[in-house]
Amino acid sequence: MLDNELARTRAPYPSSHARYLAVGSANVANNSAGEYYFRELVHHLAKATGAQHALLSHFLPPNCVRTHAYVSHGQMVDNVQYDLPGTPCEEVIGGAFRHYASGLQLQFPKSAPGIEGYLGTPLKARDGTVLGHLCVFDENALPNEPERLFNFQIYATRAAAELESTRVEPRPLARPAEQNADRFRDLFDEAPIGYILTDLESRYVGANRSAMRILGLTQADIDNSVNGEQMVADTPAMRKTLQQAAQDASTGVEHSGVWEMRRKNDGQPVFIQLWTRPETSGKYIRTTFIDVTERVRLEQEQIRLTAQNVYLQEEIKSVHNFEEIIGSNHGLLEVLRGVSRVAATDATVLIGGETGTGKELIARAIHSASPRADKPFIKINCAALPAGLVESELFGHERGAFSGALQKRVGRFELANHGTIFLDEIGEIPLDVQVKLLRVLQEREFERIGSNQTIKTDVRIIAATNRDLLAAMAEGRFRTDLYYRLNVFPLTLPPLRMRRDDIPLLAHFFVKKYASRVGRRIDAIQADTLQTLTHYEWPGNIRELENIIERALILSSSATLTIDSAQMGVATNNSAEAPAVILPVAEGEMNSVQRQHILKVLRCSDWVVEGDKGAAKQLGMKPATLRHRMKKLGIVRSADNIH
Repeated sequence: MLDNELARTRAPYPSSHARYLAVGSANVANNSAGEYYFRELVHHLAKATGAQHALLSHFLPPNCVRTHAYVSHGQMVDNVQYDLPGTPCEEVIGGAFRHYASGLQLQFPKSAPGIEGYLGTPLKARDGTVLGHLCVFDENALPNEPERLFNFQIYATRAAAELESTRVEPRPLARPAEQNADRFRDLFDEAPIGYILTDLESRYVGANRSAMRILGLTQADIDNSVNGEQMVADTPAMRKTLQQAAQDASTGVEHSGVWEMRRKNDGQPVFIQLWTRPETSGKYIRTTFIDVTERVRLEQEQIRLTAQNVYLQEEIKSVHNFEEIIGSNHGLLEVLRGVSRVAATDATVLIGGETGTGKELIARAIHSASPRADKPFIKINCAALPAGLVESELFGHERGAFSGALQKRVGRFELANHGTIFLDEIGEIPLDVQVKLLRVLQEREFERIGSNQTIKTDVRIIAATNRDLLAAMAEGRFRTDLYYRLNVFPLTLPPLRMRRDDIPLLAHFFVKKYASRVGRRIDAIQADTLQTLTHYEWPGNIRELENIIERALILSSSATLTIDSAQMGVATNNSAEAPAVILPVAEGEMNSVQRQHILKVLRCSDWVVEGDKGAAKQLGMKPATLRHRMKKLGIVRSADNIH
């Protein structure tokens, strides 16, 4: 009979003691408000400490205790009486606080099988007499956490006061409701966890001080029946959570989870871990919760850093020659002077130029020379993304924000916080996304798709385009206000056809870069090849030159690199016959290469510098620049140099 009673309670810890006595509800004063107080106390104690079991007992000398309230796995079970010898409770009743973070079943194998963690304290009267004890225990460990111990001590203090009051105040079992209400209100208000009572329409009926502090409420808000749903963040995920909670309440099922709320007083987001349970009458819903905002923030930051790490690992795999900008052309030098001026500031930069001119290298050079150099450099090619995904890539999205959003995504602006973001092909961004980008430039804030939580950002923006944005504005494809926000410091890269004097330098650089990669040894570039490269128009600019050099290296079968117009896939306008002069790449003396090339062009133009047929035009530079270069290289018209 006794075994059946214990099996029905499903209470694992006390059922293992040597002697038990199941005490029916009729024997424990059914209508006692004090007993109701104890049941509520241990129920909330279990949740506050995260334990599966909690009980409050009365000491029966010499060596027994009888429980006043006993909760197991969230359910109240019948009170029991058990012997103390051989149990951790014996030490507690002896007047000692006991905390076994783990290993209880090893210490007391007969009395606590399957129990790992235990926390117990004696409940004493003012004169020091031990009246009973309060304890929590669990199949898992109960680590020494300050918050758990603090909560436990608060509940122990209230339990001791109530137990002593019961001892010294002779009274009928049914105490006046108003006396119990005072005690319960004290525990209700002073509890470190939030507690709210709402009706089925989510209107507040009551809230304790912790709840009002966490949610930013005042007593007036409670009295005016503020609608609780108004403070829940309006996201698809939270709407789904609310629907599920309402369904659980209607069916009498407990609901738990993490909710994102809005504080009433300042509108700031706050995250709470809550448990809701319908009240026995079915008219109200009781909710207890704790503030987990810091924990959620740390998790969000961990997600952001993980995503940033993945992105940076991908970046490391690619090769960026942002410190290897080759050339001495006047137009390029002007751009580099602009880079040195703007890099030290946080000004937004708009880089223009034809495709393949090296806009990303200039953006990286600005970042590398800036105070943000040790922070992330995040790039995104706006033209490479479908129109519907640009916003998600830039700003991120919440889980469930749209079809296919199976998990939360951190956007590029969030990854680039405190660093630099490079928006390549900015002219391809859709108009609706341009509005949000304008807000980031103006207010330094944005929201993920599917969330109304504002995220502040400190990002330096560098944009690039090969399109005519002025023409796009005239056609209504690009916002005027966004253009002027981006165009704070414009830089325009000259095309390669305007940098013909830099082509031999670039050719030698790319030969050195790719020869070892493709398994070729190249000692020289034929003069005809340099002349062919110099006179080509290069519609694809430096990227096209790089590709042609790499292709020629793959096809080369000798130590002298030769490229003809057929290999380039086009015909050139070079009709002059060039001698078979071999220029060694390994010399490292680019001035010698330039001198030979300028001499050759001067001879072909009969030493005419200016004019349509002059050497300056053939070399793609201004006459003054050519004269300066001739002076620097020591080129003078003499009998030796005429032919």
